[in-house]
Order: sequence, then C-alpha cells, then structure tokens
Amino acid sequence: MTPARAGAAGARRGPGGASYNRRRHWRAPQARRSNALHAGAWWLWALGLATAASRTTNPLLLGLIIGVAGYVVAARRTEAPWARSYGAFVKLGLFVIGLRLLFSVLLGSPLPGTHVLFTLPELPLPAWAQGIRFGGRVTAEQLVFAFYDGAKLATLLICVGAANALANPARLLKSLPAALYEAGVAVVVAMTFAPNMVADVARLRTARRLRGRPTGGVRAVLQIGLPVLEGALERSVAVAASMDARGYGRTAQVPPAVRHTTTALTLGGLLGMCAGTYGLLAAEGAAFGLPLLGVGLALALAGLRLGGRRSIRTRYRPDRWGARAWLVAGSGAAVAALLIRAGSVDPEGLRPGVIPLVAPGLPLWPAAAVLIGLLPALVAPTPPPPLSQESPQ
Repeated sequence: MTPARAGAAGARRGPGGASYNRRRHWRAPQARRSNALHAGAWWLWALGLATAASRTTNPLLLGLIIGVAGYVVAARRTEAPWARSYGAFVKLGLFVIGLRLLFSVLLGSPLPGTHVLFTLPELPLPAWAQGIRFGGRVTAEQLVFAFYDGAKLATLLICVGAANALANPARLLKSLPAALYEAGVAVVVAMTFAPNMVADVARLRTARRLRGRPTGGVRAVLQIGLPVLEGALERSVAVAASMDARGYGRTAQVPPAVRHTTTALTLGGLLGMCAGTYGLLAAEGAAFGLPLLGVGLALALAGLRLGGRRSIRTRYRPDRWGARAWLVAGSGAAVAALLIRAGSVDPEGLRPGVIPLVAPGLPLWPAAAVLIGLLPALVAPTPPPPLSQESPQ
C-alpha cells in the first residue's frame, strides 16, 4: 500500500470536517474554536447599551439603540437554540409598552393636559385611597408620557435579549470566578435537566397517543408524571456520581482572616455596586454613581479572587479575553459613558417634555454615540455555518 493510500485509510472525516485516525484521536476544526468570542464581552456590550437606554426617554434614541442591538444580533448570532431568544424579548418589550399604556388609561395620571382624548367612567374610591384614580379623563400628554416610560423599559429588556442571543450561557458559566463555581454548576445542572424533563413529557405523551390512550386529565397527568419523576431521579443519581468522581465539593483550607476579609470585601463591593447603579439610573446621580460603581466593582473582584482560594478546580480550554473582546466590551462602555455625559450637557434632548406636547427631536452627537455600538458587527468573529452547510473536505 502506498503512503498516500495508507494515509487515506488511516484518516477519516468526521462531522463538521473533523478528522480522526485509527487510534481514534479526534482533531476538531480550528475554525470553530477560533470563532468563539468571550461570552462576557457580549454581556458587557449589552449592559452598556442598557445603561445608555436608562439615561433617556427620547423615543428616537431608544429606537436607535434597539436598531443597533438588532443589527448586531442579526449579523453575529449563531444557529444555537439560545440565539432564537431575541424575538421573544422583542415581543416582551412590545407587551410592556402596551401594558404601560393600559395602566395609564385605567389608573389615570397626575399630569395635567389640555388634549383630552376621551373620558372613562370614574370609580369612586374610599378616603384612604386618596391620590389614586380609577378611570376619568384620558389626555394625549399622559399617553405620550406612558409611551416614553414603557419604551425605555422595553429597550432595557431588548438589550438583555441581545446578550442572551449572542452569548453562550454554558461558556459564560464556565468563565465564572472560582468563588462562584458551586453556583455556576447548580445553574448548569438546572439548565440541563429542564429540557430533558420537557423532552420526557413530550415522548410519553406521544407514546400514549400512539397506544390510543388519553393524554389529558388528572389520571393521564399522574401516569405521565411518575415515569418523568423516575427518569429525573436516575439522572440525578448519575450526575451526583460523576460529580463525586471528579472531586466536586473539595475545598482547600484557608486561614480565618482570609475568610473574614473575603466576606467583607464581597459584601462591601456588592453594596457599592448597588449604590452606584442606583446613582447611574437616577436622574441626577451620575456624579457619585460612577465612582461608587467603580469602587464597588474593585472590592467585589478582590473578594471573589480571595474567595477562589477555597475552590480546587481546573478549566479545560478556558476562553481567552483577546483584542476583539476588548473592542466589543469597550464599544458598549463608550456608548454608556457618552450618553451619561450627554445627560448633563443636553438634558432636554435626552428627556423631551410632554407639556407642552411637541414632537421629540433627534440630538445629533448622542445619536452618533449610539452608533458606536455597531462596532461588534464589524470586529466580532463571523459565526460558523451550520454543519449541514459546510463543504466536505
């Protein structure tokens, strides 16, 4: 046999272009590994857009933020199941806007207005419910104000949906600090078991339907629930055995002073982050919110680093934070910082008034700042094509 034939016989092709030899040593395609962007970068980018959205009620800027997030999701999401969640968040945002408008119509608003659209029958309330109105007149000013408020919340939800659609949740949990290892494993196990239980229920319902048995009613639910519970218990025992075999739960001995310092740093950092976030979301709290957020973040990171000494664990192929991850995360941070600055320079452009009722204008340089969020569509790696569309090698 010639060397070429020997090589052809000793190496075969697996799915996705991966090859293996007679010893069954797989070689994964390098393109799939290099195309992976750190999941934390996507979340930092999305949180930056969400922070920018929290600083404005201008519907034009909010629509621009939604358009930026949607374009990046359309350009860089994969074919994974979690990538389909963006549409659900968009629908949830539309539902939030509709619900906010409904509450404004039914419960009224303290805003004075001269453009009365219609009047609902007003329900008289007792004296202890003063300040609350059910029904009454509905003005255009209160509906516009409710729309602005609901659009801001909807934009926040859509930004979170963009992060869910772009970031791999399993790889994000794998990148957690060692101090949060137990919480990450619990979330991974929960995310794994829930789809399996849904699949078991669908399989048992199909089997009963093929046998001519009813799939509805209390009796059918009980007969389906017992095999599902049995399968869940079997998987729990198997997962517990595999975790014990891999040394899960082993901790290192650390001095008491380190434990106390870790607790103080973590709690202080979390309190600082909460106070800083509240300051950033408040109308006039950006002056003290950003320093508090930075100090709290530094304390929390120090506490997590010290707490990681208790966890004895290794990572298989840890995700690298490269230049592309810095650019993606930095673009979201730049949008947030510029919109926070714009709130102090041009507050009327970011928060248009409704009394008198005028059409909102588009401030130019805040709109240009939002467009920085499009940078991930240019610098982030292109997602690999599905296995069915890859050309055979």
